[in-house]
Amino acid sequence: MENHALRAWMDSVEPFLDPLVDIARSFTDLTGVPVDLPTALFLRAQLAGLERPSSTSANGSCHLLRTTDGWAAVNLARRDDLAAVPALRALLGSPDEPGGLHAAVRRNTAAEVVEAAQLLGIAAAVPGSAQGARPAVRAERWGERRIRTMAEIRIVDFSALWAGPLCARLLGLAGARVVKVESVTRPDGARFGTPAFYRWLHDGHDNLVVDFAPGALDEIVAEADVVIEASRPRALRRLGLRAEEFLAARPGRVWVGITGYGRENDRIAFGDDAAVAGGLMGYDPNGDPIFLGDALADPVTGVFAAHAAARSLAAGGGELLCVSMAACAATLADTRTRAQPPC
Repeated sequence: MENHALRAWMDSVEPFLDPLVDIARSFTDLTGVPVDLPTALFLRAQLAGLERPSSTSANGSCHLLRTTDGWAAVNLARRDDLAAVPALRALLGSPDEPGGLHAAVRRNTAAEVVEAAQLLGIAAAVPGSAQGARPAVRAERWGERRIRTMAEIRIVDFSALWAGPLCARLLGLAGARVVKVESVTRPDGARFGTPAFYRWLHDGHDNLVVDFAPGALDEIVAEADVVIEASRPRALRRLGLRAEEFLAARPGRVWVGITGYGRENDRIAFGDDAAVAGGLMGYDPNGDPIFLGDALADPVTGVFAAHAAARSLAAGGGELLCVSMAACAATLADTRTRAQPPC
């Protein structure tokens, strides 16, 4: 990335980055692999030619909308989300009012907007609502320890988009063998984005495309030392995969589960709305909130997850690592006071 382009993106987020710099440095201490944070955070934006965001995210899908008592982030990231906008307006009591979704949102509180969006499966968040809710990574012990070198580790990566694949990339650079597993019917959505960025995330990884039917993944998982996934827990359980059983079956294993708000919470999230939930935002000269970076909670979570996995493996594993995107964002936002709106 050219220095002037990098600088423009870095300036807006640099005051937040101290905790992430510490995490990246610790990952390097554990693995010997340096983490290029500017590339991890902004390569996608540079390759896609994205502009710095405002009240609309850099990729154009997430919107900070004014409510009766503040703001709400609503992320229309998928075709189904866009198709659900009329239903969302109806839930908000403004099915036919001129002004579209903005007008409907203005008649409701932020909590009401987010609740209505969630009922329709749309990712949405109240700014700062995830602060102090839980740690970025929660480790649960379900198996015995066994210490091995990273070169002995085989990773099965069921995740998609950005956070999980970045975690897998960093562990792969540390010497682990990574196998990316995709569904025949639901390929990784990042394939339909910037090809160069997808190649960067998955460089050197093997790839399997399989039918995600019950029992179809058993043999693949049986050979794994680490599983990375970013699904609701019930999704893999329906296929017969349970983190607790995986960890108990062989010493030294690690399961990395990345979710928006924790495995106990069914809410969906993407990088921009999760960042807002964590309070990882900026403010314009009028004191109105704006997005920072490009889906910032995604790469931040990827670095947190890779570090947690490396640390667990160095100690012998046996752990389920529950990684929350919103909590990772909150870890950065909680340490910064300059993000407050001007007086």
